[in-house]
Amino acid sequence: MMNSLTEKVLSYVETQPEGTPLTAKGLLHLSNRAAIDQTLSRLARNGRVLRVGRGLYVRPVATKFGPRAPFPEKLIEGIARTSGETIVSSGATAANELGLTTQVPVRTVYLTSGRSRRLSLGKQSIELRHASSRSLAKPTERAGQAARALTWLGPREARRALSVLTHRLEPRELEELQAMRPVLPGWLAQTVSTLVPTNG
Repeated sequence: MMNSLTEKVLSYVETQPEGTPLTAKGLLHLSNRAAIDQTLSRLARNGRVLRVGRGLYVRPVATKFGPRAPFPEKLIEGIARTSGETIVSSGATAANELGLTTQVPVRTVYLTSGRSRRLSLGKQSIELRHASSRSLAKPTERAGQAARALTWLGPREARRALSVLTHRLEPRELEELQAMRPVLPGWLAQTVSTLVPTNG
C-alpha cells in the first residue's frame, strides 16, 4: 500500500509534460530531501519513474502498447527548460539534419552550456558535452545549426557543404550565417566570406 508521500510524488509526476526532469530538489515542497530521495529511488525500482542520471528521473510515457521512455529531444528540452542551460544538437547531428551528410551519428550527443555528463534513457545513452558560448551561438536558428554542421565537417568539406546550403537556406538565414563570422573558427569565417553573398 502506498504511503501519502509516494502518492503525492506520483500525483505531481503525472502532471508533468513528457521528458520533464524530476529531482529531489524540485520536489522539496512535498517533503524533506532524504524522504524525497528514498521515494524516487523506490519508484524507480518499481518502474513508476525512470532513472536517467544521478539523482535525475523522468516519468515513463503511457501508450496502448505499454510504457515507454520519453523521446530524447523531449528530455533535452525539459533539462534546458528547468536548468536554464543552452543545449543544442551536435555538429554531426546538425550536418545530418541539414542533409550535408548521410552519416547518421552513432551516439546521441548534445552540446551544452552546463557541465558534461551522460544520461541513460532506456537502452539509449545520451551525452551532454560542455561547449563554449561560441559553439552555442544562435541555438534555435538554422544559421547556428549550419555553423555547427560546417565546423564539424571541417575545412576540407565545408566549402562543398556551404555551396549546398546556399540553395537550402533562406537568404535571411545566409545573411545571419555570414553575420556570425566573428564567432566562427578563422578558416570557416573565411570560407563563409567567400561563398555567402552580401546585399550591397
